Amino acid sequence: MVIRILEREFGFFIVSQKGSHVKLRRKVAGRTITTIVPLHKELAHGTLLGTLELAEVSEEEFRKVA
Repeated sequence: MVIRILEREFGFFIVSQKGSHVKLRRKVAGRTITTIVPLHKELAHGTLLGTLELAEVSEEEFRKVA
């Protein structure tokens, strides 16, 4: 679910998967932003916040579209 939202709403695309973690990337203003999302049924709040921090997406922005 988190991966789909990041792809659909924030322009990320899947780069690779290693075990139970997926690497997502997007390009913004000449910069590359990369984040890692664990493939768990539910993410702990802190894990979600860490993923969003790497993605440079605020929790508020994410919750608006989730």
